[in-house]
Amino acid sequence: MPLWTLHGDGTTVRSGEAVAPLERLTWPRTIGLGMQHVVAMSGATLIVPLITGLPATTTLFFSAIGTFLFLLINRNTLPSYLGSSFAFLAPFAAAATVSDALGGVVFTGAALIVVGVIGHVAGVRWINALMPPVVNGAIVALIGLNLATAAWGQCQQSVVDGEIVQSCTSGFRAAPVTGLVVVLAIALTAVLFHGILGRLSILVGVAVGYVVAWFRDEISFAGVSDAPVFGLPHFTAPTFDPGLLVMFVPVVLVLVAENIGHVKSVAAMTGQNLDDKVGKALVADGVATVLAGAGGGSGTTTYAENIGVMAATRVYSTAVYWVAGATALLLAFSPKVGAVIQAMPAGVLGGAGTVLYGMIGLLGARIWVQNKVDFSDPVNLTPTAVALIMGIADYTFTIGSVTIGGIASGAIAAIVLYHLMRAVSRLRGTTAEPASPTSVPDAVLD
Repeated sequence: MPLWTLHGDGTTVRSGEAVAPLERLTWPRTIGLGMQHVVAMSGATLIVPLITGLPATTTLFFSAIGTFLFLLINRNTLPSYLGSSFAFLAPFAAAATVSDALGGVVFTGAALIVVGVIGHVAGVRWINALMPPVVNGAIVALIGLNLATAAWGQCQQSVVDGEIVQSCTSGFRAAPVTGLVVVLAIALTAVLFHGILGRLSILVGVAVGYVVAWFRDEISFAGVSDAPVFGLPHFTAPTFDPGLLVMFVPVVLVLVAENIGHVKSVAAMTGQNLDDKVGKALVADGVATVLAGAGGGSGTTTYAENIGVMAATRVYSTAVYWVAGATALLLAFSPKVGAVIQAMPAGVLGGAGTVLYGMIGLLGARIWVQNKVDFSDPVNLTPTAVALIMGIADYTFTIGSVTIGGIASGAIAAIVLYHLMRAVSRLRGTTAEPASPTSVPDAVLD
């Protein structure tokens, strides 16, 4: 596997230059840049285990291992950090147990490996044909919007002394003041600060909410004080529920789009043609996701935050990502760090979820805008409209022992309706031929 040569004098990146994947700066600078990438990904990566209930240190462990595998499989030529994917949140919420959900993660990773192998052999044009921008955007949008009720939270009613008492233990309405502070902190951080701090608005918002919750006595540090400084991550074995696995199929489609978008983004930034790397990127993320699901971690994906750091620094060295993975791995062996993260109160999660889930939904709209999807054409309009309503309302169908939830049913509706209407319209000449897909946005979901 190729290693790195020193870029220039190893201390500066001159105007108009960039540090290529197989180059590096001096090791002190490389280490600093690697740690910066960990900060960039942490705000989003650590939110996923908080919402799903997975151990934060386990997620960090498999995030690091996944990054190492990605770099190895791509022979150090494609820089990427693999963090937690938000696409898994909705099927996790529908799972009866964490173990069942982990089985879905393993299934998703295995399916992604198959797609990657086919993509490596046959190219990726068939993927673009199956999921043109209008369909891809609809699937991404309905995944985010399907989680709206999870952000709001759930309450239970009980009768106390003859009166009905409502108790809210999750989401925004469990602590609306804290949730509102988190939303405002995220929004203001994004527009008040330049550079890396502005990119870390989610992390800043969560930190501010954490402090507010502490002052409002909404958080308990009992688990933090009891947790050791050093220790092994907690691993959980998956179980497989066939009725649940179908809900993870749309996640495969999203991960495909994310990885293709990542390769295209790196290619655009480095001026290289990396189309031959798409298949290996899909296989690498698939292997990382299988391992994560097999041990109790979050499914992985490439990260837009790290793309932003590369664009800002013009340092695309894969040596930086080896340092980032090593840093995350060290943090994974501190249960105390995990306990601090897991102590996050409901109001903070509700506030962060309100922003994040909405952002996921709007990323679908971003795909439509970037690809100039024409919604005056019913071939584009109707499948999208049906898919969004099915996803938001969580249309659920049971066929034998298989339950198809809102995300899966909406994704199936988008794909089937689009191709059915397109075929009929071409046969009858009733609508204009849709434009062929030209691009996939970088890192659709985190």
